Amino acid sequence: MFDRPALRAGDAVGAILVQLDFNTGDYAERLDEFRLLVRSAGAEPMAVVGGRRHSPDPAMFAGKGKVDEVGTAVTLHDADLVIFNHELSPGQQRNLEKTLQRRVVDRTSLILDIFALRARSHEGKLQVELAQLEHLSTRLVRGWTHLERQKGGIGLRGPGEKQLETDRRLLGKRVALLKDRLKTLEKQRAVRRRARDRNEVLSVSLVGYTNAGKSTLFNALTKAGAYAANQLFATLDTTSRRVFVEGAGQIVISDTVGFIRDLPHSLVAAFHATLEETAQADLLLHVVDSASPDRDQQMAAVNTVLAEVGAAQVSQILIWNKIDLTAAGPGLERGDVVEGHARIRRVFVSARTGSGLDSLRSALAEIARERAGLPAVTDALTA
Repeated sequence: MFDRPALRAGDAVGAILVQLDFNTGDYAERLDEFRLLVRSAGAEPMAVVGGRRHSPDPAMFAGKGKVDEVGTAVTLHDADLVIFNHELSPGQQRNLEKTLQRRVVDRTSLILDIFALRARSHEGKLQVELAQLEHLSTRLVRGWTHLERQKGGIGLRGPGEKQLETDRRLLGKRVALLKDRLKTLEKQRAVRRRARDRNEVLSVSLVGYTNAGKSTLFNALTKAGAYAANQLFATLDTTSRRVFVEGAGQIVISDTVGFIRDLPHSLVAAFHATLEETAQADLLLHVVDSASPDRDQQMAAVNTVLAEVGAAQVSQILIWNKIDLTAAGPGLERGDVVEGHARIRRVFVSARTGSGLDSLRSALAEIARERAGLPAVTDALTA
């Protein structure tokens, strides 16, 4: 069954949301995140159609009865589109659109759309466009079917090529151009990175699930004024700042794009140059929304993406953020003893209130001094 309709906000696009339960055990958390994604894309959820399945239907992902239920919801709410919180094959998408007579969007397309809205820098826009075009290349038949049926249509005649083949050829050229431009930008970033290495400056990257508070923490540490908002994927473009840390000197801190479970592979590939910053960092601060009931799954999703971009072996400290929303107090926690020294495992902070930031700065100073071969500051840290 589908839930009661949400009120439609102004001219917002009305959407029917579809999420099926494949016994993963985190249905409610995924649904909450799905609603946030939809609103981040500028649509208004009008109803949610759910149900249980052991496996997707090959033809339409959901079974015929469930698709009929979606169609009923579409008619009842006069919805503009249907959004699945799953990845659909091109065939499934075409079959659903034919049956429902509405545009159907899957999770990958939804996330790509949000990235397109958020991209600000030249490189970010190139990366998003590349991911969109590579995703579109498998679905061109859907967009051109109505043109292929028109025999000899004005403006559609060409030198023996069907429109679909022409479009694929042009798309391929654009993809090649985008990849060349991104390689040039990647080389420029590598030059800057080598300059940092020569200066032996500690390089620190903030990573974490989207909306965990990375940009808020980045601003609190650097006073950079980077855009931060309570929304998914508020940050797409990597921003780096030099920061003076007492007891250690200058370090470089970078704010990176947030991760999400089931992040489309096309996005990981397109943003590889940006995400490579994490693999080249000396230290990762893994920012965790400690107030989220889904934090363990979110941490696992982040580590999965880090492994994909070659950053699994980079030293990592957990930053237990948003302690102002929990009962935890500020401070740090140490873990295994290595060479007679207990390594820092976790730091408890609130980026919003500033609580615990002194402990985090002390932790960064300890790691920077250790990397430089300097003696530890005896009174730097208190658990």
